[in-house]
Amino acid sequence: MSAHTMRAIRLHEHGGPDVLRYEEVPVPSPGPGEVLVRVHAIGVNPPDRYLRGGLTTMPGSQSSVSLPVIPGTDVSGVVAAVAADVTGLSVGEEVFGLLRFPGFDGSAYAEYVTAPASDLARKPARLDHVHAAGVPMAGLTAWQFLIEQGHDHPSPFQNARHRPAPLGTGTTVLVNGAAGGVGHFAVQLAKWKGAKVVAVASGAHASFLRELGADDFIDYTRSRPEALVRGADLVLDTVGGPGSSRFLSTLKRGGSLFPVFPGDFDPLETRKLGVTVSSAQVRSSGAQLAELGRLLDTGTVRVAIDSTFPLANARAAHERAARGHIRGKLVLTAG
Repeated sequence: MSAHTMRAIRLHEHGGPDVLRYEEVPVPSPGPGEVLVRVHAIGVNPPDRYLRGGLTTMPGSQSSVSLPVIPGTDVSGVVAAVAADVTGLSVGEEVFGLLRFPGFDGSAYAEYVTAPASDLARKPARLDHVHAAGVPMAGLTAWQFLIEQGHDHPSPFQNARHRPAPLGTGTTVLVNGAAGGVGHFAVQLAKWKGAKVVAVASGAHASFLRELGADDFIDYTRSRPEALVRGADLVLDTVGGPGSSRFLSTLKRGGSLFPVFPGDFDPLETRKLGVTVSSAQVRSSGAQLAELGRLLDTGTVRVAIDSTFPLANARAAHERAARGHIRGKLVLTAG
């Protein structure tokens, strides 16, 4: 392999994990406003699997990709080169980021990647590259749902702009799917804001979630959270989908249900209950990652890694994702 080529995972066809091919490809060159990052670790996210399965345009995105394509959006690495118009980042700095999202042109499953400088933040010194790569999409999703959306882009899922609900002492937040990537960040961010947190996950994650700050834990394999919880201020449902409406009964009047994966809700029912249902589409933000990075550097928020895989074995990472019940994040290592 020459100095002008690198190893990357590419898709030449859509399908199962076996279509992920480890190949030699040219090293990209940064365009205006971009930097070249020598990638050390890559976070694995659901959109990577959507692309592999055949989706080529993300909701909320104007861009579409064609095959062959390098999947992935989450990286941690070292700046290898910068475009002439980039200020604020220098060669040799450690950075992490969610690249070009919403969209499928992040091209993160590679040894090098070009990245808009605005999508990157300096890597928290407290974190190694593996843990930093587990942050961007999941951490920003929790941040933009709970703390600050940070942009005015219309949501592909609703007409109204998503507005996070106020959190603080005296508020109760239920997090469904609390042990997953978004969920485990949401538990910690809600606690940081002073809320009481009820975490819902399978029983195997009880001690893990209590260590993250959950005040109460519900094992959904034994109990129905909607039968146990009343008067919550906010539900963040990281599972979402058709079953999300069952959480409406857990809310007090004036409360909010935030499904990460939108489902079907009856407007008459939500009006009668006096609650709000709102969703959003996470977007790249180096500035918000820098804010989250400060919490990571102080240990206020931490990253859980379920498992790691070499970039060459991305197939095994996708197979692990398909089995579900993930605690934290899956990460690929690229050196």
